[in-house]
Amino acid sequence: MTRTLRIAATALALAALPTIGDAQSFQGGQPIMWGADEVSRTPTALSLRGRAELTQGDSRIRADRVEGVISNGDLSRVEAVGNVYFVTPEQTIRGDRAVYTPSNDTIVLTGDVILTQGENVMTGGRLTYNTRTEAAEMDGAGNGRVQGVFYPESSGT
Repeated sequence: MTRTLRIAATALALAALPTIGDAQSFQGGQPIMWGADEVSRTPTALSLRGRAELTQGDSRIRADRVEGVISNGDLSRVEAVGNVYFVTPEQTIRGDRAVYTPSNDTIVLTGDVILTQGENVMTGGRLTYNTRTEAAEMDGAGNGRVQGVFYPESSGT
């Protein structure tokens, strides 16, 4: 998950302000690919609309729309809206909306949130995830319930 969020932040910063790209390096030296049906940019914002997608290596963020805000030359916020997916080799997280704040390494997914890792599944209304520490907290939101199914690892016997 960490790589995906950093991909989004780096890609939005690179596309919106080329001078930022000169100061930053790609994570792991891998290229960042992005695409959307429509793209617009200003010195302070980048907007990807319609099948918006950012990919680096095996990690991907996909949504109906991805917006990035640039403040004082730094990426201050990334928002993905509509059918949001964060996909890494280990897990898939789906939500209706996601807001990533680089200054505190936190992404908050809201709506019908579904986290899957292998066969394990957890659902709730709000997931807060720290991309640096990998700490996560799921809340039930509207109905107050978090649910999940976890499969213990087989001992081989």
